[in-house]
Amino acid sequence: MSSPAKGRVLSGMRPTGRLHLGHYHGVLKNWVKLQERYDCFFFVADWHALTTHYEDPRIIPQSVWEIVVDWLAVGIDPESAVLFIQSRVPAHAELHLLLSMLTPLGWLTRVPSFKDQQEKLRDRDLTTYGFLGYPLLQSADILIYRANLVPVGEDQVAHVELTREIARRFNHLYGRAPDFEAQAEADKKKMGKKLARRFDALRRAYREQGDRQALQEAQTLVEHQGNLNAEARERLLGYLEGSGQTLLPEPQPLLTRAAKMPGLDGQKMSKSYGNTIALREEPARIEQALRTMPTDPARVRRRDPGNPDRCPVYQLHQVYSSEETRTWVREGCTSAGIGCLDCKQPVIESVLAELNPIQERIRELEAQPEQIKAWIAAGCEAARKTAEETLKMVRQALSLEYGEF
Repeated sequence: MSSPAKGRVLSGMRPTGRLHLGHYHGVLKNWVKLQERYDCFFFVADWHALTTHYEDPRIIPQSVWEIVVDWLAVGIDPESAVLFIQSRVPAHAELHLLLSMLTPLGWLTRVPSFKDQQEKLRDRDLTTYGFLGYPLLQSADILIYRANLVPVGEDQVAHVELTREIARRFNHLYGRAPDFEAQAEADKKKMGKKLARRFDALRRAYREQGDRQALQEAQTLVEHQGNLNAEARERLLGYLEGSGQTLLPEPQPLLTRAAKMPGLDGQKMSKSYGNTIALREEPARIEQALRTMPTDPARVRRRDPGNPDRCPVYQLHQVYSSEETRTWVREGCTSAGIGCLDCKQPVIESVLAELNPIQERIRELEAQPEQIKAWIAAGCEAARKTAEETLKMVRQALSLEYGEF
């Protein structure tokens, strides 16, 4: 059940429509890098989609499969990461239910996005438990895989902190069985006399002198004991630090470099603003959308000089163009040496060049639906196996394991 030494990452996306360049630059390019360094679990959050689309969920089924294909097309590798669909792993729902028994209501209402989303989505009735409880479901998503890293932007750190608080509360309430120390001593003996003595010495150095280096050495010693199962290792780590057993590890936010992808109107690219360029958009429509983008409002005529800093198109140059091209744009715009269509052309070419291989790969993947389903089925099975291990431990902690009958 322990996360691998290299770290386990958990992240997901809601299937509420087509992915766009904002998703690609803000999330997916980062996922491609993460899968090479960490043990990654990436999931389609279809239950989360219902928190805002429960009245008309018809968009979800097609979006689920389009999202999976798009992930694969941009370079997410099913051999390197576990790809799965949230609702196909029922353990998420059971852990969500169990955690709801110990989560104070006030913790949910204070999540910043709760009121923020209600304000942004005024056209929808969000006075439901599902919407209030979705941060707790997010916590269950993370904790069921014992993920220790969650890639987020700064505006989402509060969600990870909520998860940490829930894990901390769970461990405090249930992490110390009556015979905890006796079990830990028995676990220690399985290491062999020499290593057990070393463990005791390091534990004393940390507990009596606060020696952090001794703590780290002891943790490494425990983690590398192949003859201990995951539960025994977790128990010994808790015994080492003077706490109880860490049943649910507290995840850390893995802050990602902010990649604000500008939309067609200069605001952040978002479906709610209607300013997106979808990964699957036809080239002719992309070109048309970019050619009709608004520019510096002060530049009414071709001969009027403009200010690139007030122009949404220049924001796209910041993403797609070289320094040389940006210099050409700035000089040409401020002197009226180039027109707005001249300015837009390099962006059009760069966006089409970026999307062309992705769209070609999408067509290849959609021609082999059985392979896509096989990859997802394998990912769901791997996710279920990992999740059930955690859920079994949680049931035991809550005295819900009654044996076979």
